[in-house]
Amino acid sequence: MRINSFEEINDLALDTLREVGSIGAGNAATALSSLLGRRVDMGLPSVRVMEFNEAVENIGGFEAIVSGVLVKLGGEINGIMLCIQQMDFVNLVTSSMLSRSIEDFQELGELETSALTEVGNIMISSYMRAIGDLSGIKFTMSVPSQTVNMLGAMLTVPMAAFGNQSNHVLTVGGQFRCDGIEVHSDLLLFPDINSLNYILYKLGVL
Repeated sequence: MRINSFEEINDLALDTLREVGSIGAGNAATALSSLLGRRVDMGLPSVRVMEFNEAVENIGGFEAIVSGVLVKLGGEINGIMLCIQQMDFVNLVTSSMLSRSIEDFQELGELETSALTEVGNIMISSYMRAIGDLSGIKFTMSVPSQTVNMLGAMLTVPMAAFGNQSNHVLTVGGQFRCDGIEVHSDLLLFPDINSLNYILYKLGVL
């Protein structure tokens, strides 16, 4: 049966999306370990469907300054995926890849921005590859774009594109562990409603 919004996703569908998230997290941890040159483990991701304001507050609040990497999805599905990188995650990346830690996002230069974009793209690709492998969906991904902004302002981009269809979003929160340090990163998926139905149908839960 077709659903009309994220709010109608049932427990079976959500459990399946959690399984996809777990596989994607494993892919991401393996890719990050190779890229950073350090062992990276990841716990079971938290996959939730939340109302927009709730999602923002859960991640850090409307005024929290974060780095974000955005990718547009095309092909058989249409949507936007956003990787949110908070300061602890940013420092894991910059210290591993560039031997440099930062205290403020204003310190990000071209090299740091390039590294964060590459890592964000890997995170998004890992999750989308898990969806593709399990469902057979063929999709394309745009060139990733990175920005630093307040979280509330950053999320106005996908909400402007798809907020008229639903004010809810699928969030995939992950805890990464590296050398005894735990950092957090969030993925947010904004598919249009037809794409959401197609994903659930191809995963066999609709």
